[in-house]
Amino acid sequence: MAVLIGVNPVLEALRAGHPLDRILIAKGAGGTRIQQIVDLARTATTPVRFEPRDALDRLAGSGVHQGVVALGAAQKYAELDDVITGARMLVILDGVEDPHNLGAIVRTAHAAGADAIVIPERRAAGLTETVAKAAAGALEHLPVVRIVNINRTLDQLKKAGFWIYGLDERGSVNYATVDWNNPAAIVLGAEGRGLHELVRKNCDVLVSIPMAGAIASLNVSVAAGVVLFSWRAKQSG
Repeated sequence: MAVLIGVNPVLEALRAGHPLDRILIAKGAGGTRIQQIVDLARTATTPVRFEPRDALDRLAGSGVHQGVVALGAAQKYAELDDVITGARMLVILDGVEDPHNLGAIVRTAHAAGADAIVIPERRAAGLTETVAKAAAGALEHLPVVRIVNINRTLDQLKKAGFWIYGLDERGSVNYATVDWNNPAAIVLGAEGRGLHELVRKNCDVLVSIPMAGAIASLNVSVAAGVVLFSWRAKQSG
């Protein structure tokens, strides 16, 4: 992941419209140019986080960061409104943090015919170079939307006519027997903890993958493949 160090490089990247995953500003830093960065980042929907100065020191190494460090993104993010129209399937990730998992899900979702991936901006992997490598070129073809709040996004999708299917080991509907309504959105939870409780409650249908062995659940990227290709089979069947 490219690291931009200092006020001017970050300002110029924002002005040029270069994709940035997030911007870190040292707590206590201020002034006109810092405010310009915050304002431009808000316009570009790039997350800004205020961190202790030593966190920026570690990222900048020996460079003089002037209280500002930005992490570059491998790809620009799409807008939700731009991907909803005509979409049959969206994949929503409820806090997947491992970039290898995110990249694998992007690759699988594209192969299965999904129209876009939706990820939250906080506590989740962004579009880093590691994600791009794991996606094996799929990022060039599948839009990734970054949103502020998953539950508000689910409400927006419901109003647009989407059915929300949450993948959860406690789900009462076997993935193989799901009667998919279109357009649909599949929500996948984070590694280890699964879906947040409020996200679960906002799903129309909770889907499970029955396990034959002693392990309760699959890796999230593998589970994505199982469910998405089941959906694809129903579309062509």
